[in-house]
Amino acid sequence: MLIEDYAVIGDTHTAALVGRDGSIDWLCLPRFDSEACFAKLLGDDSHGYWRIAPTAEVTKRSRRYRDSSLVLETELETADGTIRIVDCMPVRERYPEVARLVECVKGQVEVRMELALRFGYGAVLPWVRHVDGMLTAVAGPDAVRLWSPVDTHGENFVTVAQFTMTEGSKVPFMLAWHPSHEPASRPTDCHFVVADTERWWQEWSQACTYKGSHEELVMRSLCTLKSLTYAPTGGIVAAATTSLPETLGGERNWDYRFCWLRDATFTLYSLMLAGYTEEAAAWRDWLLRAVAGDPADMQIMYGPAGERRLTEAELDWLPGYEGAKPVRIGNAAAGQYQLDVYGETMDALHQARVEGIGAEGEAWKLQLVLLEFLEKGWREPDDGIWEVRGPRRHFTHSKVMAWVAFDRAVRTAETFSLEGPVERWRAIRDEIHAEVCEKGFSKQKKAFTQYYGSDELDASVLMIPLVGFLAADDERMVSTVSAVEAELLHDGFVLRYRTKDDGTVDGLSGREGAFLPCSFWLADNYALAGRREEALALFDRLASLANDVGLLAEEYDPVAKRQVGNFPQAFSHVSLVNTAFNLFGSGSGADADLGPAKHRTERHHSHKGRRHRGRPGREAAPSSPPEALPGEVTAAAGPKDDAVAGCETGQSDERGNA
Repeated sequence: MLIEDYAVIGDTHTAALVGRDGSIDWLCLPRFDSEACFAKLLGDDSHGYWRIAPTAEVTKRSRRYRDSSLVLETELETADGTIRIVDCMPVRERYPEVARLVECVKGQVEVRMELALRFGYGAVLPWVRHVDGMLTAVAGPDAVRLWSPVDTHGENFVTVAQFTMTEGSKVPFMLAWHPSHEPASRPTDCHFVVADTERWWQEWSQACTYKGSHEELVMRSLCTLKSLTYAPTGGIVAAATTSLPETLGGERNWDYRFCWLRDATFTLYSLMLAGYTEEAAAWRDWLLRAVAGDPADMQIMYGPAGERRLTEAELDWLPGYEGAKPVRIGNAAAGQYQLDVYGETMDALHQARVEGIGAEGEAWKLQLVLLEFLEKGWREPDDGIWEVRGPRRHFTHSKVMAWVAFDRAVRTAETFSLEGPVERWRAIRDEIHAEVCEKGFSKQKKAFTQYYGSDELDASVLMIPLVGFLAADDERMVSTVSAVEAELLHDGFVLRYRTKDDGTVDGLSGREGAFLPCSFWLADNYALAGRREEALALFDRLASLANDVGLLAEEYDPVAKRQVGNFPQAFSHVSLVNTAFNLFGSGSGADADLGPAKHRTERHHSHKGRRHRGRPGREAAPSSPPEALPGEVTAAAGPKDDAVAGCETGQSDERGNA
């Protein structure tokens, strides 16, 4: 099954992937980064799945989410009739549940349910038995119970039910996880769960302030971000999956069930502009807790609750998605040194303050410690934004983000009257700016390049105008964009950089697909440079890559014409939301006409509070015994507070101090 053939359901603690064939092929319980009990996605039937489908040949498939919710409907049509499977995970009260309600829409349909629970990423066969009228599966610390009014039996270590449905009939299934040493909760009414979950999501989605082109797709992206949120802490994982390949059949397979700092500011903007201030504040609070401690030990990613130890391992019993090995859990890149995370952290905290999401004085003290470390740390080579497994270098994007750290420090201190060595920060900021313009720009290439002294291009330099380092219409950025168009565009989409089979670029072999956020950044550059028609055309092309229910993976393979990489990918959806705001505006607050790209490059002196929205609540579910259940962006120059050192031309460039 293609990656885009999946949809996601979740409970803001974990998420499941549901195929268009009615099979749940991926689910980790009880958290995003827990071990999977359904891992067919990375293997085969023997690694765990939960399928509900007609026994006869399916002649037509269709699916949709119910309005702006995470309640999924899949219709499977046969020659004799049609069934609809309604899937959701109720917003969690204590432990995770999966509700599957099967409805016969027309005719008469013979239906087969197969449940193959395999804990430990498909490696552990549980002890299965019937207890109190429910199927119970136990393996080590995990226990799962299945309730349904239909009879089940075992076939070759798979739980099976087969039943006939007629028009109007409904059959519920409720699966619930709990720690094996604790008693199970009584089953919840499946019909109620579906209705209540839909109500919760619709109430949540009504707070969205976006009104513009592709409104439904933007709303779906925001729902996806919410589904990837770990509610207890506010952390947002990069994706619901691990090891979906960036190269089909290749080795570029990583675990994305963690929270990346590089996504911080992008995520804050998408949430704040769309009216989700409470989620933005929770993400900000997660960020503060995660980075607390010695700044030299700051990681590029953390676990959903801020865990630091993300030990990488390979699961050799899983053959991988379409044979792409190895399958990895954990992520060794957590130990890399990346300068950009300091800039992202400082920028995120600054923008949160500007938007009225205040930070206590202790947060500023933490920022002062980060800056003290960065005063020397910015001069060191690092591993770069893309977590390459090659040598450390002086990456241009990393230096630009170090500049962002000191620039936002100056702005924060001046705007909010906070104490700090502003003049020293200003001098460092200017020094970094001058160095990047001198060493990061290749006169021969007429472009900012991947690292100092290199002629290799890297799409990360498209961030330069988006963070206010230079204006999009600066001649150096104009020529850089031209170079990116000439060398990094593949079928109209942007590659991160050109890979090489010998691994000299990033320590890995094989090509990869076009990284979707980079293509959105190019659209942002077009918009800021006044190339609106090109920006709109690129945005429309990117929007067309979303699958039938509006979901995007990390990358798009222009050769295979399909999505690749982990799915659904938060960074792709964040970028879609932000570019939509850049192009069409219409957000909340006084700056609703400013998209993130322009907003990020302009100085804001006022402290603008915003309305905080309460969370929708989940109604008390009845616990029943088994027998009872039946805007436009123009070219933007940055603020002109202080002239920076001359760059290349020896001229003062006030726009660089955005």
